[in-house]
Amino acid sequence: MEAGHNSKPKLLIIDDEKQIRELLVDLLGGVYDCSDAGSAEEALTALSKQTFDLVISDIDMGGMSGLELVPRVHTLSPDTVVVMLSGNQDLEFAIRALRAGAFDYITKPIDLRHVEASVERALQHSQLLKEKRRYKEQIEELLQQRTAQVDRLAYYDTVTQLPNRALFEDRLTQAVAVAKASGQLLGVLFISLDQFKKVNDSLGHGPGDSLLREFAERLKSCISRTDTVARFGSDEFALLRMGIGGTTDVIETIGSLFQVLRFSFDLPGHELYATASVGVSLFPFDGEDSQTLLKNAGAALYRAKKSGGANYQFFTADMHELAAGRLALETNLRRAIQNEEFLIHYQPRVSVDSLAITGVEALVRWQHPQFGLVSPSEFIPLAEDTGLIVPIGEWVLRKACEQNRRWQEQGFAPIRIAVNISARQFHDQDLSQTVIRILHESGLAPHYLDLELTESSIMQNVEFAAEVLTRWKNMGINISIDDFGTGFSSLASLKRLPIDALKIDQSFVRDATTDQDDAAIVMAITTLAHNLRLKVVAEGVETEEQLRFLRLLRCDEIQGFLFSKPLPADMLVSLFDSVPKDTRVS
Repeated sequence: MEAGHNSKPKLLIIDDEKQIRELLVDLLGGVYDCSDAGSAEEALTALSKQTFDLVISDIDMGGMSGLELVPRVHTLSPDTVVVMLSGNQDLEFAIRALRAGAFDYITKPIDLRHVEASVERALQHSQLLKEKRRYKEQIEELLQQRTAQVDRLAYYDTVTQLPNRALFEDRLTQAVAVAKASGQLLGVLFISLDQFKKVNDSLGHGPGDSLLREFAERLKSCISRTDTVARFGSDEFALLRMGIGGTTDVIETIGSLFQVLRFSFDLPGHELYATASVGVSLFPFDGEDSQTLLKNAGAALYRAKKSGGANYQFFTADMHELAAGRLALETNLRRAIQNEEFLIHYQPRVSVDSLAITGVEALVRWQHPQFGLVSPSEFIPLAEDTGLIVPIGEWVLRKACEQNRRWQEQGFAPIRIAVNISARQFHDQDLSQTVIRILHESGLAPHYLDLELTESSIMQNVEFAAEVLTRWKNMGINISIDDFGTGFSSLASLKRLPIDALKIDQSFVRDATTDQDDAAIVMAITTLAHNLRLKVVAEGVETEEQLRFLRLLRCDEIQGFLFSKPLPADMLVSLFDSVPKDTRVS
């Protein structure tokens, strides 16, 4: 393929081994205009003097490495594609090369067929980059011409400078009219950045806006000059694809989007990776007007997010029922907060050795007036998505502290009460003040409160977590890591955090007596925790065999149906009477 109208594509081959350079020049020189360099420094000199379509560089060289060279190449020539060479066949090296910005990775000893195929793909990508740059320049020129004719505040998003919903809907309406007259197909894509709310909550709106701007730029790189991309608000974007041939064209666009998301976002003071969910509707199959197409793309997006995010879904007829059900549940959930339809059940935490109660965990239940008890697995994820988990969590914390204080006033020996703090709650800026206020108003001493957090909520921002947890610890509050083993904590991270206990997730405890892998995980967590002077609590203990296994490991405490299922407060007190008072917290 050609780099220009009459010239061969220009290649720069970099390797500190002369034999490798000569081999590649002999292989490729008949088709391409090849130059070579023996070091990264020599290559930079050549790159400063002329533009190359493709750079093939060794990773390990004397002086600057190939990985260090990649961003320098892209700075000098954004359209130049880089392919890395390495004698290391470890997958981790390939991943590092791709994360640095390389397009492909070739291992030594060199397979000449692999080299030829990789070069062809890379040059095609280089041509695509140039075409997209030309299209972008054309789009920018058209936008500049129209700037004087429209009010940007009315039709453009102020953060990303993309068209807003009003302008997108206008263009979609026009596109539908054209498509009806010409018999063309249209694709409407609803795109949402996964976990964007957590970025805003933990890092603030400044880095959040930077993420939106960078995401918008990457999204624009995936479209043609006839397409429209817009920001609808918060983490939602929309893309209009004109004149598509079918679903394959849309899937290729989504593939391009997921490809550009493989690279990290460099925000002020932070580096993070992001994923996106996509919902798709097609004209005329999924609607013959703009509002129906948007509604159906939104329903498909909800299904994609419900499936765990980082995927795409095309609209299907049954999605209306799913979306309607979610809307009804959200409406009922908002009403439940106003009417206080929630109640709390309490599950004991007991000593492995004596089975004496050492504390209780407060677990929220929803008593729906028509449907009865609604499972937490149904409403907690929705509460997280909508932000309703914050008022629900505050209600649970208040009622649990008041109940614990009430038990003390009734003469029962003091115990700790554990309350779960969701990821959304934890990153709410007012949480610490809420905890202080509830402890003061309930009259409960801080050392009788145990706050439980998941690994993932803490590890989103370890510096922020350490600051908040230290503040709580200084107050006397106990801190436990819930569902341990399912997240991505590291030993170094745990050592930085002022925590008191690790709770082993029940998924490992359940099969620990029959599955060697789960048994090894439970043993490793117990050893790790004890080495860090932390208590270990095993969740989901249901059999005597599990209890014997945990006693052998010297696990400290257990929760589970073997001792008691979660109970209402009035039923739980009968268990208080059955254990010695001197086993409680003092």
